[in-house]
Amino acid sequence: MKRFFSILIIALSLTHYSFAQTKTVWPVMEKQMKPWVRWWWMGSAVDEKNLSQNLATYQKAGIGGVEITPIYGAVGYESSYIDFLSPKWMKMLQFTVNKSNALGLGVDMNTGTGWPFGGPQIKPENAATKLITQKYSIKEGEKLSEPIKVKEAKQDLAKLQAVTAYGNDEILNLLSQVDANGNLNWSPSKGTYEIYAVFAGKTRQQVKRAAPGGEGFTLDHLDKNAVDTYLKRFDNAFANKPQGVRSFFNDSYEVYGATWTPTFLTVFKKNRGYDLSNYIKELTADDGDSETIKRVKSDYRETMNELLLNNFTKTWTNWAHQYKSLSKNQAHGSPGNLLDLYSAVDIPETETFGSSAFAIPGLRRNKEDVRNVNPDPMMSKFASSAAHTTGKKLVSSETFTWLTEHFKTSFSQCKPEAEQLFLSGVNHIFYHGTTNSPSAAVWPGWLFYASVQMNPTNSLWPQIDGLNNYIARCQSVLQAGKADNELLIYWPVYDVWNQAKGLDIALKVHDVDDWLHPTPFYKLATSLSKNGYAFDFASDNLLAQSTIANGFVKTSANASPYQTLIIPQCEMINLNTLNKVIAMANAGATVIFQELPKDVPGLNDLPLRRLQLKTALDKLNFITVESGIKQFKIGKGQILLANDIQKALQFKSIRREELTDSGLQFIRRNIAGGKYYFVVNHTANDIDSYLPINENGNVLLMDPQNGAYGLAATKVESGKTKVRLQLKSGESIILKITQEKSLITSAWRYLGKPANQLAFTQTWNLHFTAGGPELPADQKLGKLVSWTELYDNKVQSFSGTGVYTTTFNLPEKNAKEYVLNLNQVDESARVYINGQDVGILWSIPFQARVGKYLKVGANSIKIEVVNLMANRIRDMDIKKIKWRNYHEINFVDINYKDFDASKWSVMPSGLIGPVFITPYN
Repeated sequence: MKRFFSILIIALSLTHYSFAQTKTVWPVMEKQMKPWVRWWWMGSAVDEKNLSQNLATYQKAGIGGVEITPIYGAVGYESSYIDFLSPKWMKMLQFTVNKSNALGLGVDMNTGTGWPFGGPQIKPENAATKLITQKYSIKEGEKLSEPIKVKEAKQDLAKLQAVTAYGNDEILNLLSQVDANGNLNWSPSKGTYEIYAVFAGKTRQQVKRAAPGGEGFTLDHLDKNAVDTYLKRFDNAFANKPQGVRSFFNDSYEVYGATWTPTFLTVFKKNRGYDLSNYIKELTADDGDSETIKRVKSDYRETMNELLLNNFTKTWTNWAHQYKSLSKNQAHGSPGNLLDLYSAVDIPETETFGSSAFAIPGLRRNKEDVRNVNPDPMMSKFASSAAHTTGKKLVSSETFTWLTEHFKTSFSQCKPEAEQLFLSGVNHIFYHGTTNSPSAAVWPGWLFYASVQMNPTNSLWPQIDGLNNYIARCQSVLQAGKADNELLIYWPVYDVWNQAKGLDIALKVHDVDDWLHPTPFYKLATSLSKNGYAFDFASDNLLAQSTIANGFVKTSANASPYQTLIIPQCEMINLNTLNKVIAMANAGATVIFQELPKDVPGLNDLPLRRLQLKTALDKLNFITVESGIKQFKIGKGQILLANDIQKALQFKSIRREELTDSGLQFIRRNIAGGKYYFVVNHTANDIDSYLPINENGNVLLMDPQNGAYGLAATKVESGKTKVRLQLKSGESIILKITQEKSLITSAWRYLGKPANQLAFTQTWNLHFTAGGPELPADQKLGKLVSWTELYDNKVQSFSGTGVYTTTFNLPEKNAKEYVLNLNQVDESARVYINGQDVGILWSIPFQARVGKYLKVGANSIKIEVVNLMANRIRDMDIKKIKWRNYHEINFVDINYKDFDASKWSVMPSGLIGPVFITPYN
């Protein structure tokens, strides 16, 4: 009995030690660490039974939450539609929230249907507004022969807001001389005058992809009264009570042609200090006096920004807080300062659209399946910077929109795209998307036209937890602590606004070639990133509220401090911003100018402000301290002037992460007692080398692919820690560096020298277990090939699961590790060896360490492979089987043409290999 209790105590202590290790390695998994999904409610045709089944399916697969967005419905199901915000719809919302809570899922909700915000509560007077101008000419002694009334069709509610006459070197405001019938009671005493009439008209844009009960005009986002009117409908539906929604969501700003609001002239005069009515000629021109046109339009765009920020974004966020919910906003596409608009909400959200080109060997990227849009990590950093600089925990992303053509997206294609988001600071991925589909709907179920189809009907779904678990492990680390970036880079928004062309400038993810890529700011940021520097972007407003502590820039109470502020080459700078930057240096900050700014933006008091700018710059008495670097010491700090920013950073001993010289990319998080590094190999080469990091301490390696961990091999050279990293192309690793002695004692198992490969020479048995349209017959394979090449008419149209089994002999087991390599897998594989679950190999390089599963002598292996939906969809289109039948846009391909898969080539499917096991010593 005494021996029994001794054994029990030892067992309990080992259990406790194991738990302690686990607790200190991977953060406790919370629902927001898992991937969430944009959850399309087609026609809001939902019911409790299907909602319950679908939510349970999502939860089992590793989804952490759903984001409800109602849209148009499926044809033939009209009787099941539920009007948005009706009592029945609210009942379904509450059922969803309660069921999700029981399952440990979160619920977000779009504050609207389709996009952008709008609906039946938005009457024409509150609808999106545009500037309409009409031009007249009148000569000396003449009366205007026609009334000043809007000529554009369907603009009955357009309101005349200004009438400005230009002539004889004078500008006259004539609005007061226009009577109720539009007659102008004025004529020039001499000369000829051009008259500009300004109307507040309506864009007449309707909500796009609206759900039943959500149809109507788009909201005037620039008008607070209109925003309040819009939100009042939700107040009524919610009975002014919290609904249990974690966060309310707003999609990307796609309000087209909304260039005005009825209060624009009043707000402009208050904020810019002069009457815009006097500059209607410049506001509506693209040529002429370019200097004045640019300045007037810059002032116009700044005013647009303020109206959107104050009247919509802040108003909507405050409204969400009243319901004990957060706000989650996609600011991109807005005609404003993206950094401020992202910062004004609780969860800034970016999006990826299209696919990136990666150098990873074997990663499929067929030309016909790619949109001509490449996601740009610098675009994503606008959202992450807003979160990092204001101390917000989460940065989300609408992810994988049009990653490939429908039904052709593999998990292996998703992985590097998600990692690129992580590297840019995103830590909360939302799949775009998952369509709620009733169980009665025939395969492939209900689908949304722009989604990557993360649906349970997807043939890949049985193995989606491989991708989901990987993302969850990554996000558990990337949500820990605070962002750890040493540089703060000012974004010169006034250079963007100071353009003569057009009116508002919508800063879209699709148009970065126009407004972002050509700028010195972008070129500097990409260069710094490539060379191992970590940074966030700062707006004028952010700098205005920043403080200096111990020489570091503190942008908010909860944000990590920044070592250096960089002002990239820019033409325009706000005088207040320049003075603030100089004051920050005086208080102890290090500021680096790439070039001194040349001018101030805007039109009002221009000579005075230019003089003030010159005076401020003239006080910066720089001296040369090194070739290419000038210095001005001021107060406790200094200002450097250097065209080569990296040289200036080296001068100030601001260290870069040299591991990027190998091609690796990283992002860091600051945690109590240490740091996390998330490191990715997107190069074409395998890497096995000791690489330097800027943090000293004990280094733990953590594999987000399978959860494995161990102490890294390290060495110190010249006072710098170097870590041995062994990463194949396409792989990632997490480094946890702590100053305290780690509870983990086991070392990371590096692979040594490979021995001769063990080939699989036995016949493979292939058995199809699930999928359709029909299960092909069993096969015996002497050689692994795509199952579409087998002698069975059913295989070319089959999408589903095929199970491969065989045996192999291991003569002896004397290597330190054995690695299974599946090589080509189309598209994902779950492996079992000797009845033990090895795991899901869902991404390149399709390898796993299997030494612990092997035994001397005969071994069995089972590999469950799932392929794409593409071949089955192709077969349905060839046979003209009707499966896409939706209202509005119905279903389109990646180029927004009618979808037709009948001309596709058959996609390779199954385990193609070659499969082998490599011993490592």
